[in-house]
Amino acid sequence: MTVYLVGAGPGDPGLLTVRGAEVLGGADVVVHDRLSVASLLELAPPAAERIGVGKTPRGPSTPQEEINRLLVVKGRAGLEVVRLKGGDPFVFARGAEEAAALAAAGVAFEVVPGVTSAVAVPAYAGVPVTARGLATSFTVVTGHGDGLGATPTDWEAVARVGGTIVVLMGVATRSEIARRLLSGGLAPTTPVVSVRWGARPEQRTVRTTLGALAGADLESPAVIVIGEVAALDLAWYERLPLFGRAVVVTRPRHQAEALTRRLRRLGAATIPLPTIEVGDPADGGVALRAAAGSVSSYDWVVFTSANAVERFVPLLRDARAFGAARVAAIGPGTAEALAEANVVADLVPERFVAEALLEVFPPPPSCPGRGRVLLPRAAVARDVLPEGLRAAGWQVDVVEAYRTSAARPSPEALADLAAADAIAFTSSSTVTSFVEVAGARAVPPVVVCIGPVTAATARQLGISVDAEADVHTLDGLVDALVTALAT
Repeated sequence: MTVYLVGAGPGDPGLLTVRGAEVLGGADVVVHDRLSVASLLELAPPAAERIGVGKTPRGPSTPQEEINRLLVVKGRAGLEVVRLKGGDPFVFARGAEEAAALAAAGVAFEVVPGVTSAVAVPAYAGVPVTARGLATSFTVVTGHGDGLGATPTDWEAVARVGGTIVVLMGVATRSEIARRLLSGGLAPTTPVVSVRWGARPEQRTVRTTLGALAGADLESPAVIVIGEVAALDLAWYERLPLFGRAVVVTRPRHQAEALTRRLRRLGAATIPLPTIEVGDPADGGVALRAAAGSVSSYDWVVFTSANAVERFVPLLRDARAFGAARVAAIGPGTAEALAEANVVADLVPERFVAEALLEVFPPPPSCPGRGRVLLPRAAVARDVLPEGLRAAGWQVDVVEAYRTSAARPSPEALADLAAADAIAFTSSSTVTSFVEVAGARAVPPVVVCIGPVTAATARQLGISVDAEADVHTLDGLVDALVTALAT
């Protein structure tokens, strides 16, 4: 077994390396610091132990010696251990000390480099550390190097080197840093950029000069860039349409990633609040397995959700088990889930509601023994579809494929609602469960629903709906969020 020293990057979870995600996915234990993005911990198996050992400036901290001891103990226990660190583990992150402790104890380890904040954070603020005609080199320096037991930084020499100076952990000592860089020959007008919580939706960029740096309103953690490149403003991240907005995602945890990923691409912070859990049918799946065993005897199999697909299709030997039965799907998400199982839906209505499927569903065949529809779905669902099909002459067998129940978010998760700008409801069940666990008054200022059925449920429960997706898909939902939050 191995202890992996993994660089998590500076904030954006998308900057985690492929190797970092791979070892996280197989971890028995994750030892993580304060700067790690919380969502990265979800890449570890649910049963993995998660241990926080963050260091807080002038606050509670885990001594480095205790972290070293913990890694050795867990490594010797024969576990796959991931030490998840912000940025790169070997760039001012004390990863070398942890590696040395493991080596001395005879514990196998591997270093998984990460994207260092020294380069990524300026990039997210639109500041290149090198640029033609402005800087052909850059120097990375810690702002409290004297506390690391190394030779004190010769700031006057750093000033004379030229190029760009990137200072990590320098907010508290910025006055002394500025004084000595000026003493080393840099001009008071030298541009300076400070980026706090870089590559995260909380990112805050402050522009100043070296002469004014001491009095600038800066907070940790920040990366400070000093040099002519700091005058460049190639901002892109802070101009994303949802930058700085916090959106509550109510989908079940195992389904939330698709929506979360879309929101983060547009700069939003996401607040995971899974309001429902998907569980087995009341009979343990007996009826569903029986239906799967005779699926070829039906004329049509109708899926109304990806959950139904994920519960039903694995019960088949392969897609050939459908035989002559045709397949209908409500919504592209459901059709996509079928496609992943190598089943192409024969019928997908243009509008993603039961009423639209009824409008385009063919009449039953006139030959005896035919005209059968199988409808695997949630235990609690609208009866519009089965009643409409029966009224059209079809024989419909409704089979319970799964049950949804209200999740129980932690008090901390519910407290995060106060900081949210918007909430996205993706189904009626997410609305009803949200009201059950948090109450209608806890909804954020902006409420967006994926479609008319979900919106109607919200209004029935006393929730004012600000927008509905024109196209009832996750992309349509995100578009509606962008429009609603822009007004």
